[in-house]
Amino acid sequence: MNARSPADAVTDTSAPAPGEYRQHALHRDERVWLETNCYVDLWIELLHHYGCDPHAALSFTVTQDFEGDQFTFPKFSLDDIARLYGLQAQELAIYDTVEAHVQEQTKRGQIVVAEMDSYWLPDTRATAYRQTHTKTTIAIDAIDAQAKHITYFHNAGYFSLSGEDYDGVFRLTPGLAGDVQALFPYVEFVKRARDPLQGEALVQRSVELLKLRLQDRPASNPVAQWRAAFPEHMRAMLERDPSYYHLYTFNMMRQIGSNFELLSKYLGWLNAHGVDVPGEIQASAQALASEAMVMQFRLARARMRSRTDLCEDCLESMQTSYDRVIEPLAARFL
Repeated sequence: MNARSPADAVTDTSAPAPGEYRQHALHRDERVWLETNCYVDLWIELLHHYGCDPHAALSFTVTQDFEGDQFTFPKFSLDDIARLYGLQAQELAIYDTVEAHVQEQTKRGQIVVAEMDSYWLPDTRATAYRQTHTKTTIAIDAIDAQAKHITYFHNAGYFSLSGEDYDGVFRLTPGLAGDVQALFPYVEFVKRARDPLQGEALVQRSVELLKLRLQDRPASNPVAQWRAAFPEHMRAMLERDPSYYHLYTFNMMRQIGSNFELLSKYLGWLNAHGVDVPGEIQASAQALASEAMVMQFRLARARMRSRTDLCEDCLESMQTSYDRVIEPLAARFL
């Protein structure tokens, strides 16, 4: 198996066996939202794997806005990751098989971040594995082409697959390989460009990035915008197939709730490292996250009973919490 070389790393970044992998504290500590989305959760564990603290890169959470049909999809800034940790994520041109490119990059000590079909990922057994075809992102750290085996990071964990699943993710089965209409997936590779910042230097750079992100904060309260649009959203949920509810809540309640819970964790990290942030700001961010979960449960009941619930009290609470987070943060740091 092509293992990642430690030559370019500050610490030993060889991963344990998937069954022995220990998640980062952000995925182990008590949280209302255990996961955010495949991209954020993946990078939390990738940074953890590289021996870096992902808390320092969570300032992207202050920029989330309402986009009319969804909340801004939370994502780590790759530029911030480069500045904080010396890790560069570059697009990998796919002109041969994805398998061949993964072999080359892992041989060079890189990790390959690729869009894959959850249908072939055993760790999605409870949701998509051999059931539905959905796009997701995984990070492959090692491959053994002869044995048809890979180990990979996905969502909040570290896993392995082999055999027919290997052929599936790399489109090597006769049916997949012969599909001339299939597009190449989007793929990146991660490499170490320099040592990560540590200690006070890491904290100070994180604060600098937070100030930049606060300059890009929404011009108006996004929860208030959502509140105005929600009656029409509620009508659509009652008219559409039940599966629409799950898609809606993933892109609405889960994204804003988990985003602000991560922001709460970030503010706690800053306080723990000597950067004073009023405790009520952190508490308000967590309150918004919790209320988003309450609203999700309310909508589940409404959908099952085919009844309208405009959740005015939930939206009022979240709107107020937002006002107690972002502008006070801007006043503190700008």
